[in-house]
Amino acid sequence: MHALNITKVAVGCEDVEALAERTRNRTADGEAPIQTRYRPTRHGELIGGSLFWIIKHQLVVRQRIIGFDETPEGRCLIRLDPVLVTVRARPKRAHQGWRYLTADDAPDDLDGGSNEGAAMPAALIRELAELSLL
Repeated sequence: MHALNITKVAVGCEDVEALAERTRNRTADGEAPIQTRYRPTRHGELIGGSLFWIIKHQLVVRQRIIGFDETPEGRCLIRLDPVLVTVRARPKRAHQGWRYLTADDAPDDLDGGSNEGAAMPAALIRELAELSLL
């Protein structure tokens, strides 16, 4: 059985490079955690799955979900692998809250590479995706 995935809007990120910079800035001890108000209901099924980021109405990259914790203030801490993995871009409308994505419905990795050292620059990937060529 495959782990479940979720999607999330990369608020304030105009492109993958902005998300990569944000991820680098919060990476510590091999993790890049993010805070949210509420823990996803199906959080136990998400460990080992991925958080797929939406940028400009497209699923473009993912990060593996390592686990969940709670901050002292009671917020949910999602522990993510700091590696951004570029996926075959797929249209996805922005949303609030969590949207679950099964392994069968998730976009494939683009050449199995991360954004760093990918065969194509992120800007080219985005442009090709906007033309529906990826």
